[in-house]
Amino acid sequence: MDDRIEAVELPLFPLNTVLFPGQVLPLHIFEERYRLMIRHCLAQDLPFGVVLIKRGHEVGEEAEPYMVGTMARILESTHLNNGTMNIVTVGLDRFRIRRLLHDQPYLRGEVLSLPMYDSNDTARLAGLAAGVRQQVERYIDLIASAAGLQIQIDEIPSTPQQVGYLAAVTMQIDNAEKQELLGSLSVAKMLQRERTLLHRENALLTWMVGSKEWPESVQFGFSGTLLPN
Repeated sequence: MDDRIEAVELPLFPLNTVLFPGQVLPLHIFEERYRLMIRHCLAQDLPFGVVLIKRGHEVGEEAEPYMVGTMARILESTHLNNGTMNIVTVGLDRFRIRRLLHDQPYLRGEVLSLPMYDSNDTARLAGLAAGVRQQVERYIDLIASAAGLQIQIDEIPSTPQQVGYLAAVTMQIDNAEKQELLGSLSVAKMLQRERTLLHRENALLTWMVGSKEWPESVQFGFSGTLLPN
């Protein structure tokens, strides 16, 4: 990435969540500093950045974030009588933080756009995407069987980048692994890593469905909805 590209200043919201482009993320805003931030974004029609917490906590003292995050646009906002807010956001573009700014009650950063590069080998990329897409469909079927649910997916995208983001959103994996996917340098690298992760997760789910002996603490649920471009 070329640091000569002009950076923009962006309010940052450190969360225990990894947001991907196209993913819908509802949030309840209760801390005063983030209520101030969201009011500013609404008044100026500006996005903010969602970044995974590397050290620290969502509430209280300022947390240290990972350096790659995703811009979020506010789609809906509801102001509650107690001063808190409910908002619905959608992920836009990835960014990398060049410098953290501590001049406001909430964290801000100088950020640079971080596009996801495609491979020139379109046939190979399409093959990777088709394989991951098939594994995602299998993953969803296995989760439905394990949890005793009926999960209806209207349409799974077919473009390699959208397949990659869908897989990242769908998989119930550790946030560190999701962050690794978000920081992928290319669509091909993201899909290759997801192929490995899905193979692992599908093998585990297949065993769980067959044995009927998964831990009671295991809960299944999708972390967000992916909107088409």
